[in-house]
Amino acid sequence: MGSVFSTYLELGFDHILDIQGYDHILFIIALCAIYRLREWKRVAILVTAFTLGHSLTLALAALEVVAPPAAVIETLIPITILVTALYNTIFYEKAQQRSGMLVNYCFAGFFGLIHGLGFSNFFRASLLPGLEEDLVLQLFAFNVGVELRQLLIVFIILLISFLAFELLSVRQRSWTLFVSGAAAGISITLLIG
Repeated sequence: MGSVFSTYLELGFDHILDIQGYDHILFIIALCAIYRLREWKRVAILVTAFTLGHSLTLALAALEVVAPPAAVIETLIPITILVTALYNTIFYEKAQQRSGMLVNYCFAGFFGLIHGLGFSNFFRASLLPGLEEDLVLQLFAFNVGVELRQLLIVFIILLISFLAFELLSVRQRSWTLFVSGAAAGISITLLIG
């Protein structure tokens, strides 16, 4: 059982860096664009809300409760990135306020539902034969691995933003516009292509 857990923990941890799934990292980057390093607790909760969302739909898809068309999900994922980037730029002040955090958590959880469906094909293809009874353990380990990698990515993003703010004197609003604009541009490319 321990080897199954560690196998799927590593699989989840490594899956986030898969070049095929860079849209997931792009979403996390867009999600973090409005925050500073000192707000790491808020961001950790935000990413955990995202993880809870994608864990739910990943489990439902793995258990074959839901099976949405892959083409629909592949269209919705860039839309989540685009909406997050637009939200960051249009509702910047509101998103920064404590009252806006509940909206941010809800968005992250809802968008996580969509991303979880995107993970489902990869996860189903990675199931070890003969271990169907360990599906819950495999799902749990995979999601823990994904969460740990996401938190590492968040730390790196926040550290880069800290360096931009402190060493290069970049203003928060300029950073948010730059990062969100880049994420929006890439998401539009994904939608078109």
